Amino acid sequence: MFTKLKNNIAQKIITLVENNDKRKKQEKWNIFISRPNINIHPSFSPKDADIFKGENNQTGHITISENFLLREYCNILVFPNAELRIGKGVFFNNYCSINCLDKIEIGNDTIFGEGVRLYDHNHLIEKGKKLFVEKEKYMTSPIKIGKNCWIGSNTVILKGVTIGDNSIIGAGCVIHKSVPENTIMKNSQNLISQTL
Repeated sequence: MFTKLKNNIAQKIITLVENNDKRKKQEKWNIFISRPNINIHPSFSPKDADIFKGENNQTGHITISENFLLREYCNILVFPNAELRIGKGVFFNNYCSINCLDKIEIGNDTIFGEGVRLYDHNHLIEKGKKLFVEKEKYMTSPIKIGKNCWIGSNTVILKGVTIGDNSIIGAGCVIHKSVPENTIMKNSQNLISQTL
């Protein structure tokens, strides 16, 4: 009987802690979406403010249309004065990352495979007697991804790129130049097999 009572009390404590965590997470989400620079459709999932990051606890303008879905371990960084626009029906698979210091737009019905990364900036490089990479100075240029695109797993899209509507980017590509609409872009990989 004592064991049953002990288990019952333990379960009630666990439930209280879980409910408190859910309440705190919901409060944090409500505070985040109440900011004037945040416009996220109520259908967004998951409602987790920790996905969104900025600089010095501030983010830029974020607009997310209906039915945007993220799987797990995604991160969205939007610096103050930057702008992120995500269209309707967009899907991000696990481990996707947006790093927005300027402007990134993603069109309706575009899907991302696992591990897709977007960078609308590069670190500034100072060339003198020695090569020096600045840690907090950047060169930026917007990224625009059209409607109905499929971005394959582990693709990296760099600053200044526009990807036209209805395009497919194969897995593992590094996109540093713009891609016209209705285009399939893929790596040319040569696997070499040798017998030991």
